[in-house]
Amino acid sequence: MTHHDQPATVPAVDLQRYLGTWYEIARLPMRHEPPDYTDITATYSLQDDGKVRVENRARDGDGAPQESVGEATPVPGSNNSKLEVSFLPEGLRWVPFTKGDYWVLRIDPDYRIALVGSPDRKYLWLLARTPQIDPSERMDYLATAQTLGYELDELIDTPQRGAPA
Repeated sequence: MTHHDQPATVPAVDLQRYLGTWYEIARLPMRHEPPDYTDITATYSLQDDGKVRVENRARDGDGAPQESVGEATPVPGSNNSKLEVSFLPEGLRWVPFTKGDYWVLRIDPDYRIALVGSPDRKYLWLLARTPQIDPSERMDYLATAQTLGYELDELIDTPQRGAPA
């Protein structure tokens, strides 16, 4: 596979089952989540207009709670496996090129663990319904990411210390 190919996503995501809180287990670096952030969670809820409210919470390096609220829109024809997410203020979300790609690359049948990334392979998140997962499951999901062409040299393991933000 060349990096010009887009990574495969799951065939479909049942949004009702995907809703709720996910704990970040690991991620590739990104400027909106500094490396010292801990206790990162994402909570998804369905809005009346069919879009998904995204509430990201974390603790910064000083232990202070941080929060960002955004909105995810399913990409037409993707069976909810591809979403576009914006964390801009509500009045600016219409601006072109301000949405990030959120592609569900793998999810277990019980919706306990999910691997999510961007098609350019710059961003990757390993998420779970619990703060920790079995090391063998972690390795298995990260092996999937590598097979899809994601470089994991800079992967950050997210500390989940039990201090909800």
